[in-house]
Amino acid sequence: MLKQDTLQFDRLDSAITHWMARYGLILLRVSVGIVFFWFGALKLIPGASPAEGLIRESLPFLPMNLFIPFLAVWEMAIGLGFISGKFMRAAILLMFLQMGGAASPIILNPDAVFVNFPFVLTLEGQYIIKNVVLISAALVIGATVRGGRLVEQALADNA
Repeated sequence: MLKQDTLQFDRLDSAITHWMARYGLILLRVSVGIVFFWFGALKLIPGASPAEGLIRESLPFLPMNLFIPFLAVWEMAIGLGFISGKFMRAAILLMFLQMGGAASPIILNPDAVFVNFPFVLTLEGQYIIKNVVLISAALVIGATVRGGRLVEQALADNA
């Protein structure tokens, strides 16, 4: 009976892994797109984005009445690129450029990022640091722009 249970578990595990390999990249790409589109859209509504205060405090030398809507449209364009799967190289480039700006409060406004440097983050600091996950997701997605994909099994070593 134990061997049959192991065989059933292996079949189930194989089916789930196949499903993840088949749909994981699409779900990752669309979910990154939703996050960017949503966060960008919030910036078009004054006071709706939790990042607005941090942006205003960190970049006081910029005209916010122009910069925040510009950033909103930029982020929405990134989101649409990821959601649609079109112009992925451009969407990823725009994202990496945006991420540089998103990380700028670490240098420009560290008091808003750290309660106790370098480990204890404010909520705003956590908001910034989570971008490491988005950057990693973009790297994985970017690795497939030339037709790459995930596979559920390791390829046999032909050497």
